[in-house]
Amino acid sequence: MEENLKQQHSIISKIALFGPESTGKTTLAKQLAAHFQTVWAPEFARDYLQQKWDAKQQICEPEDLLPIAIGQTQAENEALLTANRFLFCDTCLMVTKVFSEIYYNFCDPVLEKAARKHKYDLFFLTDVDVPWEKDDLRDTSDDREMTFAIFKQALIDNDKPFITLSGDANARLKKAIKIIEDLEKSKSMGFSPLDFVQIYKKGIYLDNINSHLDIFKHGISKAILVKPATKNDGILRLEETQFQEFSDYFDSKKESLKLLKFVPASGAASRMFKFLNEFLNEFDLENDTINSYINKKNLSNLTVFLTGIDKFPFFDTIDTILKELHTDFKTWESDKKNYHFIKMLLDTEYFNFSNKPKAILPFHKYTTHTATPIEEHLNESALYASSNGISNLHFTISDIHQSQFEKIIENEIRKVEDRTQTKINITFSFQNPSTDTIAVGLDNVPFKNEMGKLVFRPAGHGALIDNLNQMEADVIFIKNIDNVIQNHIELITLYKKALAGILLKLQERVFQILNQIENRTLYEHEILPIIDFIQKDLNIAMIEDFSKYTVENKILYIKDTLNRPIRVCGMVKNEGEPGGGPFWVRDVKGNVSLQIIETSQIDLNNTHQQQILADSTHFNPVDLVCAIKDFQGNKFDLNLFVDHNSGFIVDKNKNGRDLKAYELPGLWNGAMAKWITVFVEVPLITFNPVKTVNDLLKPAHQPQ
Repeated sequence: MEENLKQQHSIISKIALFGPESTGKTTLAKQLAAHFQTVWAPEFARDYLQQKWDAKQQICEPEDLLPIAIGQTQAENEALLTANRFLFCDTCLMVTKVFSEIYYNFCDPVLEKAARKHKYDLFFLTDVDVPWEKDDLRDTSDDREMTFAIFKQALIDNDKPFITLSGDANARLKKAIKIIEDLEKSKSMGFSPLDFVQIYKKGIYLDNINSHLDIFKHGISKAILVKPATKNDGILRLEETQFQEFSDYFDSKKESLKLLKFVPASGAASRMFKFLNEFLNEFDLENDTINSYINKKNLSNLTVFLTGIDKFPFFDTIDTILKELHTDFKTWESDKKNYHFIKMLLDTEYFNFSNKPKAILPFHKYTTHTATPIEEHLNESALYASSNGISNLHFTISDIHQSQFEKIIENEIRKVEDRTQTKINITFSFQNPSTDTIAVGLDNVPFKNEMGKLVFRPAGHGALIDNLNQMEADVIFIKNIDNVIQNHIELITLYKKALAGILLKLQERVFQILNQIENRTLYEHEILPIIDFIQKDLNIAMIEDFSKYTVENKILYIKDTLNRPIRVCGMVKNEGEPGGGPFWVRDVKGNVSLQIIETSQIDLNNTHQQQILADSTHFNPVDLVCAIKDFQGNKFDLNLFVDHNSGFIVDKNKNGRDLKAYELPGLWNGAMAKWITVFVEVPLITFNPVKTVNDLLKPAHQPQ
C-alpha cells in the first residue's frame, strides 16, 4: 500500500494548490501550467467521486480516501514525465488528510504518513475570498473561514513552505507567477523553499540579499579621507548676530511651510545601564564592599553614579518604595542601600529601566514632576517646528512600545499645547522588516538559528531613510531622542531655527537656478556666478573638465548637481565624544564631497588616514534640518541618493555562535551621501546626548 503512495523523485519544481473547496485551485493550476508551458496534475478525487455519484448517488466515505490518495499520487507521478521545469498539482495528499480529519475526525495512518512525507517546493494556500460555486460534490459554503483556518494550521503544523493567495483570479495569477519566478531565483542562490518563504514574508528583495552576501564576501571599502572639514573649509562659522538673522528669516517664511520634527526614538536603554548590570552580576554583597569592588575593577563610572545618586530624576521614587518595602531601611549600611537601589532600578519586576526605550525614562526633574525625552521633544517641537499654530512631531519607534509612548503623550501633550498655544500632531512609524539584513557565519554562509531558520537583523538607523521618505513636509528637523536639554531651551530654539533659515536661503537660490534651467532662461554669462555659488556656498567641488563642456552640457551638469535634497547639519567642536565627524571625502570616481564619516568607516591601519582623523576638529551631534522636495514641489525619492557602498559589517554573537551582520549606510552618513550638504558650527550647548545614565548628572540635565 505504502509503495503506491511514494512520490517519484524529480528535478522538476512541484507547486501544490492547497485549500478548501471552491477556492480557485483548478483554475489557477491550469493558468500557471499555460503560462509556464508545462502540464498540471488534475484532482483525482473529483473524477473518482463524480463517477461514484453518477453510478450510485453516493458521496465520499472513509474507505474511499486511500484509493483517492493512490490515484492522486499516480496522476502526479505520470504528469512529471511530461512536465517542463514545473508541475502544478491541483491538489495533494495533505488536502485529503485534512478533509479526512474534518469530516471523519480520523486519518488512516498510512495516508497521514504519506501526506507528511510528500514534498513540494511550494504550497499556494488559496483563500476563501472568492464566490462559492455549488456542484454535485461540494458540501456547503458554511464555515468557510473556519475551514480555511484548519487548512492553514495543517501547513504550519507540518512545517510546509506556503504562501497565501487572495483576490480575484487575475490578481492571484499575477502574484503566483512573480512568486514562482522568485522561488527559482532563490533556489539558484542556495536557499531552500522554507528559506524562500521566510524571506518572502519579511518582504525582502532577493536582489538585496544577493547584494549583501556579496558585501560579506568582498568586504566594504573604507572611506578615503582627503582632509577634515574645519571652520571656513567645509564648516560655516557664524557670529551670534548672524544666527539671529537666519532665525528671523526662518520665522518670516515658515507660515507658508509645513514643518516636521523627525525623531529616531527606538533606541533601547541597555547601554545606559551596562556598567550597573555588570555590577549586579558580579558584586557579592555578603562578602565584599562596593569601594573594594570599584578599586578592583577601576570603575570610576560607578563612583560617579553613587556620588550623584540623589540627583537622578528617579531617585526620590525608588528611595520612597525601598523605605515602604523595608521598614528597617534607615538602619541599613550605605552599601546595602546602594545595592538594593540599583537592583530595583533594573529589576524586571520593578523599574526594569535597562530593557525599556530611552524615550520613556525620566530624564529631567522639575519642581512639579519628572519629564521624559518624549515630553522634552514635545516642548521643542512646539517652539521651533511649528507654523500657523501647528507642529508636526514624528517618532520612529518599535511597534511593541507604541502604547507606552501614547500613554506619556496623552498625559503631557495638552499641557504643552496650552502653554505654547500650539496644536501638536503626533505620528509614529516603525522600521520596516523588509529593511532587515541577512546574517552570515564567519564562512559568509547564511546563518541559521537552532530552529533552522535564517537569521535577519535590524539594519541600523540607515533603514530609517525609508521612514523619512514617507514624510510630507517642506522642512524637516532631525534630532535623536536622547539629545534634549532641561535648561536654555530658548537657545536651542534659536540655533535650530537659524539652521532652518540657512536652509531656506540656500534652497531659494537653488530653486531660482533650477527654474531658470526649466524655463530655458539661463544664459552663458550667468554660469560663472552659479559655479561660484555652488563651490563657495554649497561646498561642492566641480569636476576638472567642466570648463571644456559645451554650454548645454554645463547647464545639464548644474541641474544634476543642484536637483537634490538639501541638508544643513549643525557641527560641534570635538571634545572626544565617540561617533562621526565631518570630512572631505573622495569617492571611487575621484569626486570630493563633504560627508559625515564614522570611525568604523576609516582605515585606522593607514597612518595618513589616521592622522586626518586625529586632526579633525568637529563632531556630528545629529542636528539636521532637511528639505526633501524639488523646485517643482515634488518629493524626491530619497533612496536614489544613498551611497550603498558605505554600510557597515559588524561582528555579533547569537547564543554563543559568532556571526556577521550588515548595517545599511547610516541615516546621516551614507543614506544622505548624495544630498547637498552644508555644515554649520553650533555651540556645544546644542549637544546633550544621554549615552550612559551618568550623563543625566551633567548641568544640561539638572535643574538650575
